[in-house]
This record gives sequence, structure tokens and C-alpha cells, in this order.
Amino acid sequence: MASVALTGHFANKLIPKSGSLSVVYIKASAYSTDGRPNLAAYKRGTGGRSSFNGIVATVFGCTGFVGRYVVNKLGKIGTQMILPYRSDFYDAQRLKVAGDLGQVLFTPFDIRDEESIAKAVRHSNVVINLVGRDYETKNFKFKDVHVDGVRRLARICRETGVERFIHLSYLNAAENPKPLVLRKPSMYKVTKFLGECAVREEFPTATILRASDIYGSEDRFIRYFAGPWRIHGTFLTLYRAGTETVKAPVFVSDVAQGIVNAARDPDTRCQVYQAVGPKRYRLSDLVDWFYGLMRKDEKWGYRRLDMKFDPVLGVKVALINLLSPGYPFGNVTWEAIEKESTTDVIDPNMPTLLDLGVNLTEMENQAPWELKPFRAYQYYDDKIGEFIKPPNPKVYQQC
Repeated sequence: MASVALTGHFANKLIPKSGSLSVVYIKASAYSTDGRPNLAAYKRGTGGRSSFNGIVATVFGCTGFVGRYVVNKLGKIGTQMILPYRSDFYDAQRLKVAGDLGQVLFTPFDIRDEESIAKAVRHSNVVINLVGRDYETKNFKFKDVHVDGVRRLARICRETGVERFIHLSYLNAAENPKPLVLRKPSMYKVTKFLGECAVREEFPTATILRASDIYGSEDRFIRYFAGPWRIHGTFLTLYRAGTETVKAPVFVSDVAQGIVNAARDPDTRCQVYQAVGPKRYRLSDLVDWFYGLMRKDEKWGYRRLDMKFDPVLGVKVALINLLSPGYPFGNVTWEAIEKESTTDVIDPNMPTLLDLGVNLTEMENQAPWELKPFRAYQYYDDKIGEFIKPPNPKVYQQC
């Protein structure tokens, strides 16, 4: 009779049959079914990427903006990862190097296919959900992703015996939000709120992180304002000129670190954390500062105006969504404009990333580097002091 042994969290129990070999996988735990210690489930190594820390994590949304940071941080601490992907495998393949050899596995999945979801989570003790949608398409509406899909993930994780479920939500999610730019409540905010409710119903011990606007490389906050689609030539129009909107942007690496810390700390079960930055700013001050860093100040022609005096914006949004319904250019949609116009409301009684042991990054130290590719006169050999560095934005309030 032949025998095979698998190392790591995928240790198996062999059931020999005459003339054949059958392998049945069981979830790794501290003890096997016969009561003997299961050595494959124990931590080993000195720490770092080539160790095993005892966590096998499935990361839904791994190829997204936040997902890539989460996968990298999990790999650094010796986590075995299962990365579900949809569409092209090569979008996910680059994440293979986040972990050591054999520690990062891939599986195709569809958020509407329960069998593929169960296959992705059956060997994991931690599941992280980062799946989200900023705009609707003909195949996926906000409700399909934020409510029905999340409920399906949480339910299957509970049924398969997953120990931890971590869900990334939105700071300003609300059951009945007040519309600012839209004529009706934002379905993005409503479905994010209903998604949280679905997670609590299906997986009561889940950990939820409510994130504000997240910035970083390839983000949809700094680059959203810096891109050519949001501004009309040199005129940028905001809801009430941005003077009544207050933001608490958070760096993507800080959000990812908070998720990783929550996965490693069992005391974070049943908790809701606010993933916000260390400072709050008026949107008007932030945007003016962004364009100052890009050398696009008033001398360049930059003007910030109230949206109600802009007849072009409505035509522009309609044209963008008509020409690119699958992926709106620059992410310019009415839902995105509603989101940019929303003030971040922070509950002082609710824990934040600081309570997860995260050292928060100040935006003043990160934004200049993020905006460097968007600078005007990028290849001009300027003299020392020719372009004056703009002053940092005024802090509205410390978080």
C-alpha cells in the first residue's frame, strides 16, 4: 500500500483501499480525529515569509486595490493563502510571490456560485472579504455584490467551520442616507449598510472594518481628483465648493495592517472598527493642496467652483457612462460624486485602527509622492526654488 503525506495546513488523513489510494482532506486543528496531536497545524519557523504562523487565510477580492496590500502583509508573516479569482488568472498570478514556495494557492470562483466559494474556504481558518463595487454594471448591481454576495460568503464560511470572518465595509454606510447630489439615497451607502447586517446575521462573531476614503498607489481618491476626467480643463466643481465636506482619508497600507492585526487577535471577534486616518480636512483644502503639489495652481489656471453653477458636469457624467458602461472613465459616476461629497462621520465611542495597534500614516508625508506622476512640467529642468512647495492643508480636526 502506498502512502502520501501533505505538510502544512493541508495535512490529510489517508483511507487506504485495495489497489488504490484515496486522499480525504480534513480541516487542520490542534488534534486529529483520533485525539493525537496534529503537528501540521502548529506554528513553525522563526517568523517571516518562510515560516508558518498557523493561519490559513482565504482573501476574497485579492486582486483589488486593498487586496494586494493585504496579501503582501499576510505573506510577510508566514500565512498560507488561498486566493480566489474571477476572469483572467493572470490578474492574480502576480500575487504568487507574496508568500514562500507553495504557500499561495489560487482557485477560480464566482460570487454567485456556492460550490466555488465552499471550495475556496473549506481549508481556511480565516476568511477576509474585500469584494466591493464602486459602480453598477448590467451583470452586477450594488445589491448583488454588497448584500447577496456578502451574505452568501458569510453563510458558507459559517457552515464550513471557518473560525474568523473579517469584512471591509464603508464608514458612511447608512440605512437611509440623506442625498446630497443624487435625487434619492445612495444605493452604495444603503447596500454597504445592509451588507453589514447580513454579515452579523450569518456570522455573528465577524469582525467589521468601516473604512473612509482610502488613498495610495492606484487608488480612487487622490487619482480620482488628479485625473483629467474629473476636472473640466482647469475648472474643478465640487458640492458647495468642497467647503462643507470634511474627510478623514486613510492610507491603504494602514487599512491592510489593521486587517492583518485583526486576523491575528482573537479578541477582535464581534467588533466593529473605524478605519480612518489620523486627521480630518475640508475637501476644499485637500483638493487645493493636491493641485498645488501638481504645480497646477492659480497661475496654471486652476479654479474651484460650486457644483450648482456647473452645467457641464451632468452632460459629462452621462457621456462617460454612455461611452464606457462597463468601466466608467476615471470612475466618474453620480455615485462617486455623491461619495466624494459626503462628510466622514466618526463615532468617538467606536474603536479605530489605533486600537488594532496600527501606526497611522499622515497624509502630508504620503500624498506628494503619490501625486508626483501627475505634476505639470514633469520633464522641465527647473531651477532651485522655481516651484514653491505649497503649504500643508489646514487640519480641520484630529481624529
